[in-house]
Amino acid sequence: MPNAAPGRPEPFPPLKTQWFHILTALSREPLHGSGIVRDVLKQTDERLRLWPATLYGSLEELASLGWIEELTEEGDFPEGESRRKRIYRLSAAGRKVLTAEAERINSLARTALARLASESTP
Repeated sequence: MPNAAPGRPEPFPPLKTQWFHILTALSREPLHGSGIVRDVLKQTDERLRLWPATLYGSLEELASLGWIEELTEEGDFPEGESRRKRIYRLSAAGRKVLTAEAERINSLARTALARLASESTP
């Protein structure tokens, strides 16, 4: 699939780091804000901490692009979660964006590793 997704120009610039990790956090299951923060900390070995302004600003932007959705229907909420919490899930468009970005990063890494392997060591 070319790097195309709704709301994303072709060719697209790399995703913001926090967006990539938020989308990755939501790729498994719907989460509320503190769940996203915990998942991103785990993904990054605690190197990326999403502070509230960054998290909720990013969630608003991602929702406006159609890449994530806030759960509103009672049946959509994970078992045991309160409706008072704002819970988000990855949309189909968000899954396409995340897939395209992961493939882009993977391609860059393969290229760099191949070049490093072919270089002679001084």
